[in-house]
Amino acid sequence: MRNASGNGFDSSDSFAVSGAAERTARLHDIPPSITPSHGDDSHLLSRIASPADVKALAPNELAELCREIRTTLLAYGHQHGGHIGSNLGMVEATVALHRVFDSPRDRIVFDVSHQSYVHKMLTGRAAAYLDPDRFSEVTGFTNPDESKHDQFVLGHTGTSISLACGLAKTRDMEGPNSGIGNVIAVIGDGSLSSGVAFEGLNNAAEQGGNLIIVFNDNEMSIAGDFGGMYGPLARLRASGGTAQPNLFNAFGLDYRYVEAGNDVSALVAAFEEVRDIDHPVVVHIHTLKGAGYDGEETHADRQTASASPVSFDSPTGVHPTDNVNHSEPWHSDHCNLSDHEPHEGQCEASHWQNPDAAIGKPDDPRKHYGKMAMAALEPRFAAEPGLVVISPATPGSNGITHEFRERAGAHYVDTGITESHAVAYAAGIARAGGTPVVATTASFFQRAYDQFFQEMSLNRSRVTVLDFLGGLSGSDNTHSGAYDVTMFSNIPGATMLVPTSARDYLADLAWATAPAGSADAPAGPVVIRVPGEAILAAERDATLLPVTGGQIADRPQSASLPASASSASGGISAATVRGTVSVTAQHAGARHMLDWRVNQTGSQVAIIGLGNAYPLAEQTAAALSDDYGITATVIDPRQCTSLDSDVLESLRDGHQQVITLEDGQLEGGWGEKVTAYYANHHVSDGSRNPRVLNFGAAKEFTDRVSLGELNERYGLTVEQVTEAITRCF
Repeated sequence: MRNASGNGFDSSDSFAVSGAAERTARLHDIPPSITPSHGDDSHLLSRIASPADVKALAPNELAELCREIRTTLLAYGHQHGGHIGSNLGMVEATVALHRVFDSPRDRIVFDVSHQSYVHKMLTGRAAAYLDPDRFSEVTGFTNPDESKHDQFVLGHTGTSISLACGLAKTRDMEGPNSGIGNVIAVIGDGSLSSGVAFEGLNNAAEQGGNLIIVFNDNEMSIAGDFGGMYGPLARLRASGGTAQPNLFNAFGLDYRYVEAGNDVSALVAAFEEVRDIDHPVVVHIHTLKGAGYDGEETHADRQTASASPVSFDSPTGVHPTDNVNHSEPWHSDHCNLSDHEPHEGQCEASHWQNPDAAIGKPDDPRKHYGKMAMAALEPRFAAEPGLVVISPATPGSNGITHEFRERAGAHYVDTGITESHAVAYAAGIARAGGTPVVATTASFFQRAYDQFFQEMSLNRSRVTVLDFLGGLSGSDNTHSGAYDVTMFSNIPGATMLVPTSARDYLADLAWATAPAGSADAPAGPVVIRVPGEAILAAERDATLLPVTGGQIADRPQSASLPASASSASGGISAATVRGTVSVTAQHAGARHMLDWRVNQTGSQVAIIGLGNAYPLAEQTAAALSDDYGITATVIDPRQCTSLDSDVLESLRDGHQQVITLEDGQLEGGWGEKVTAYYANHHVSDGSRNPRVLNFGAAKEFTDRVSLGELNERYGLTVEQVTEAITRCF
């Protein structure tokens, strides 16, 4: 077992406190003497403005700098939250990189650049981690707009080696005039399992020339490490880098191993040895994820006066932990999933640390609806041996808890950070008659675009996709799901469902995963967009659905609204559309699953709200009624794969305007299809060609812009939609 000894760092020294020091120190379980100050120049980190300042330190000051950085990260995690665990393990390596190499002439490319917090501190951005008033100044990932030391806007995984190969290729082609020295790719925290990383390794060996690949091996992915490559890596660690097979040697790459991956002096020596090397080399460093967390700390401890402060008088500052080197294969770290109770070593909770201010808050939509889906699938495992949940890493973020995974056994597969493989793998399961469910974040699914088209849809594979964090959110630019509808809804043969309640969500899941051969089961793949913030808020507060109060028909027998049902004023008979059938989705039939649902019938204006934008449809209808006496028709389309032509034709009578609302990219999205429908089916009677207004997001990347601000920007508010509607009358 690897314990805390021998890691080569400690946190025995101190900082002065700023502001409410005593309270802050208690909150962090850190003695006041070591709470960082952003205004005290007597300490090293506050004096680091560039990598040149790291080079100017005396050798015996490097460990001191590492201690101060680690303390800053611990405090920052409690106050702000973030990817603290991976950065705690990378403190010494990052200091050593900037000690040895000359950024930005030497190009350092971070993979899964949530490992770059320390790099940012050493390249002029330390105040953004020391001063709470400046926490929002930097992103959680590298970004050239922030600093010339950041090579790419980078948050997705596995690409650093490929990017580094490209930089090195141009340097070698242009020679000394390129202005590029050493090229260093930093990869790890599970990202080596990504297929593109292997493509990069393959290219690097063929290309040759100076290329240094630093493999940060912290024995973790987001959750555990899964895959056949991790056994050989464990044997390399156990043998001090001498065991065979060595997968890096197998690619034809030079290889060096550093066991003391948290010893800054050992790392400086290792990097100096490969600096200016004339061929590609892998430097495999063994680090401890979350190094510096108190392995014994609990939420309860932090809330009591008897809480023991973190001890920083050990040689390393790292607490002994049994949470490393589980027997292979490693399936669970057996620790609490809570995002505010991380600890050292193999701890999934250290992937993302929520700030203390988030303690006690209810689950976000990803966890809420993810847990709901798993609870619906689990009872079926015993009778359906082919039912398999597949997560390409990040399970906990999407409510696939430790407890579920352990109980599911072979019915759950973590493929590592391998979305392309996960989708193709699911297609294989489906071809054999199984029932695969692939679950991950919308923006991560972009990595599997080809497999969605080819292996899944072209082959009509019965794959169910749970699409988390789809639509607008306040996330960073690498996690934005604003483009998921434009992607999934335009894949031939795939059905994309967009439920607006937990009931519909579970019914959709049941229908999509109906065993092969079941009556009315879908004939091909089904993507279910997991409900987001607006839907969950409305389920928790029915007043956010002022038209229906959330009380709607299970599903329509027919969504057709024939003109003959219209009243003299142009209204539509509710009896035509409010029939119900069994909520059991297996017997609902594909036709009814794709029917639009009309939740209020009216005249003059029809408002169609897709998915997370549906509550806005009801709220806008209520405002039109209250302020202008207009009773609008309110429609929940429930899917974005096809248009319900019966409903659209029915709206010709008595409706001058059709409004589409979507919380995703407008251009190439869903609402434009409604506009195109009426444009392409123009009728001679001009009064029967309603004007269509589309509301949705601009085609742009957004980074950490709040959902409320995005809605304002894109006109997705009651006031803006209402004003646009009434302006047209």
